[in-house]
Amino acid sequence: MSPAVRIPILDLQPQVAAHWDEFTAAFQSVLRGGSFILGPEEQAFEREAAAYLGSRHAIGLNSGTDALFIALRALGIGPGDEVITTPFTFFATVEAISHVGAVPVMVDIEEDSFNLDPELLERAVTARTRAIIPVHLFGRPCRMDRIGALAEAHGLKIVEDCAQAFGATWTGRKVGTLGAMGCYSFFPTKNLSAFGDGGLLTTDDDALAAEARMLRAHGSRKKYHNEAIGYNSRLDELQAALLRVKLPHIDRWNAERRAVAARYHEALGGHPDLVLPEPTAGHVFHQFTVRVRGGRRDQVQAGLAAAGIQTMIYYPVLVHRMKLYLESHAATHCPVAERAAAEVLSLPIWPEFSAVAAVAAALQAP
Repeated sequence: MSPAVRIPILDLQPQVAAHWDEFTAAFQSVLRGGSFILGPEEQAFEREAAAYLGSRHAIGLNSGTDALFIALRALGIGPGDEVITTPFTFFATVEAISHVGAVPVMVDIEEDSFNLDPELLERAVTARTRAIIPVHLFGRPCRMDRIGALAEAHGLKIVEDCAQAFGATWTGRKVGTLGAMGCYSFFPTKNLSAFGDGGLLTTDDDALAAEARMLRAHGSRKKYHNEAIGYNSRLDELQAALLRVKLPHIDRWNAERRAVAARYHEALGGHPDLVLPEPTAGHVFHQFTVRVRGGRRDQVQAGLAAAGIQTMIYYPVLVHRMKLYLESHAATHCPVAERAAAEVLSLPIWPEFSAVAAVAAALQAP
């Protein structure tokens, strides 16, 4: 029998306890108001999120996954088109490309950032390429200057996957506002998290925003006048109200995550087997993901588990190595991502986390 978890990978209860009265008041307000879908709370959250992110439009959706494929649909991407992205990501990134009938083209990652390598993009572009989906993995922004320059040179659209990076910045601008559309997840583990599923789509383009709003409501701009095969993908009032409570605190929580990361660096900086993530500008440390060298990742994880410390492996299987893509992507070669999948280990982190010393001590143990 495995030992009890003493230090979880994530603990949401300090955040809930600190804002209990606000959450309760928001919940009760929605119940008393009697509007549960696309009501005043959802509309207010869209306005507030757009203002925070610096985007002209923010469209509340059912999930971050829905945001990805609605973005692709709004851009008119479909069968016969190619979309470049990374294989070192959660399955939803690539799933969205396949969902609209397009072909995912997966390119290797950078050694230090785990993000899509901009230097490899040029050779992946073909006459059928329509878009690029950079993933701001673990809260670290991609090199959007290089990705943006290549997209502009080839007339490609950028759909940013910001599922793990709400509030992250690249050269002072929030991620999700650096391309045609930005996609966010409010899954409970995210930096800005709902109490269930939720998502958001951002754009500065009025026409794209209108298209996305149409697609999220069964393909209708006017009720009972459906014009496309759409989706039932709307951020509900309860989630919007609770997210409105959290949104004003996101910068502080992200700063606290960076402070936790700094304490990890101080405690683990000289560890011979670990490569620590760089605390680069704009990083919001959704995860604190280290590399464990020497083929010892699973051993180290087992040792931490024996000490009651929960860790996670994001991600043990590259998307192009999954059964449903294996045959069609047999020629895809991503050696840097392969090494990452064999070495990465995510350590506990959340804004109020105070047990860095205990995790470091367990990692230093023989």
